[in-house]
Amino acid sequence: MAHVLAADPTFINESDLSFADISSERWREYRFAGGDAIRIEQPLKLHVSESRGHRIFDAEGRSHYIPWGWIHLSWEAKDGAPNFVR
Repeated sequence: MAHVLAADPTFINESDLSFADISSERWREYRFAGGDAIRIEQPLKLHVSESRGHRIFDAEGRSHYIPWGWIHLSWEAKDGAPNFVR
């Protein structure tokens, strides 16, 4: 079975940050100590800052910043895609 990844919406990076391709993930979820969770569907790009915060660009063209402090990070790979890419 062929595996097709989502096409990138327009991604314009005018910062000096480099972003890794995480388009093999269906979603990723960050859980925090108080029980709060943030789930991002179809993440495409990831930058991890020196402060360990995550900048994520998703397939809807939205940008997210997740500050360091979560206690658990999970994700699900798309069918046939690698489970770990970064």
